[in-house]
Amino acid sequence: MIKKGIILAGGTGSRMSPITKAVNKQLLPIYDKPLIFYPLSVLMLAGIRDILIIVNKGQLNQFKKILPNGNNLGIKISYAEQKTPRGLPDAFLIGKKFIGKENVALILGDNFFYGQSLTKRLQQCIKLKTGASVFLHQVKNPSLYGIASINKKNKIIKIVEKPKKHFSNLAITGLYFFDNKVIGYSENLKPSKRKEIEIVDLLKKYKNKNKLSANFISRGGAWLDTGSMEDFYNTSSFVSALENRQGLKIACLEEIALNNKWISKNNIVNAITFYGKCNYSQYLSTLLKIKTK
Repeated sequence: MIKKGIILAGGTGSRMSPITKAVNKQLLPIYDKPLIFYPLSVLMLAGIRDILIIVNKGQLNQFKKILPNGNNLGIKISYAEQKTPRGLPDAFLIGKKFIGKENVALILGDNFFYGQSLTKRLQQCIKLKTGASVFLHQVKNPSLYGIASINKKNKIIKIVEKPKKHFSNLAITGLYFFDNKVIGYSENLKPSKRKEIEIVDLLKKYKNKNKLSANFISRGGAWLDTGSMEDFYNTSSFVSALENRQGLKIACLEEIALNNKWISKNNIVNAITFYGKCNYSQYLSTLLKIKTK
């Protein structure tokens, strides 16, 4: 069972400069909420309540203004700083003490996930005991992503970063589940030509032992990477269209916590006061009218 999760919210955000010279990308808005709410909501939907957020050096206070410690959500949020970007597996080295002897989930702070059956799939993923699991999603242009192919048992048998020759259209997303061996594997990774330790090399260690499984976002679901300004606006438009048509919120942290029975309606009242007069608070007020299950 996976009880701990890490959100890697570091990086320079260079493709979104000059905005990211002053503010961490994960604090910029995706429609009506900061980007960091979306990956955090994924971990919460999975049932994970002990969460480490890794941020750039000097940006800790920015995050704590909006997500202090998690008490208001019935979860525990702790922070660690990444001095310089060293690659995605660096999250397990920075978070070594946090992970301890537990298994762990990792989600990238700039990834957006949506799907009708996503919660059910996530709750299956946290049952992982050994090996690793990663979410794959079909893409139109495989040459832009890390790509994987699978066998009939959904075991990943091949991984290629930005392949020149087409062999699969299944992209490796930024959502992973690992057993505790991930720390040792990460410690033994050698830097690539980019002078970073690579997530593909880490996944290959599990693949080579036939311990890497694939999970999928169902057809009609979405995985979006908000790495550029265009991606940011496209994701915002996606969220805006869904929320305004359905009248429901995506990544409403308080709603997830309430549905999970981690908080009470008193916490919702406090959240409304904290956020002030805004559309998000108006939505929270509708939760007070719903009978608790």
